Amino acid sequence: MSTQKAPGLRERKKAKTRAAVQEHALRLFRDQGYAETTVQEIAAAAEISPATFFRYFPTKEDTIVLDRLDPVMIELFRSQPPDLSPTDALRAAIRQSLDVLTDDEWELESERQRLVMNAPELRVRMLDQLYAGIDLLAELAAERTGRSADDFAVRAWAGAVVGVVMATYQLAVDTPLPEYLASIDRAFDLLQRGVPLS
Repeated sequence: MSTQKAPGLRERKKAKTRAAVQEHALRLFRDQGYAETTVQEIAAAAEISPATFFRYFPTKEDTIVLDRLDPVMIELFRSQPPDLSPTDALRAAIRQSLDVLTDDEWELESERQRLVMNAPELRVRMLDQLYAGIDLLAELAAERTGRSADDFAVRAWAGAVVGVVMATYQLAVDTPLPEYLASIDRAFDLLQRGVPLS
């Protein structure tokens, strides 16, 4: 039993350290600018060595593109009642993961998204993340429906979900969390109705 608990504790410690490094990086980017901030400065602020920094983040860009909510949402999605459709399960998972954020955590997430939108090199990385997100959502939908992740309809669903979520992405910047959650709900309502334009 203890051998099962130890990895969980290690993973929690790693996640805590990763989150702390990301918070220091975001603060420095806000105060100094993204391009002007070095890995050495981030490591010093987080009281770790540059070598330790690179164990948590392969590049400086990764401190921004890492979305700490993703693992939480994945677990919440998988824990939804089996009778829910992939759309309903994902909608519930997103709401549950955002509902528990504190004001400070939401401000940190807004800051992260603000940086992504304002730095061209980060926007390029975000495109890579979007394609990875489609792959991930297709795998999750395949698990829930018993279909293949390569099924055309499954991938089309995953792409549509990424699209409607991205449509709300800019709203996350400088928007109170309840308003952003309302926008997510509206986006999923439209998705479930086939995004009618008339």
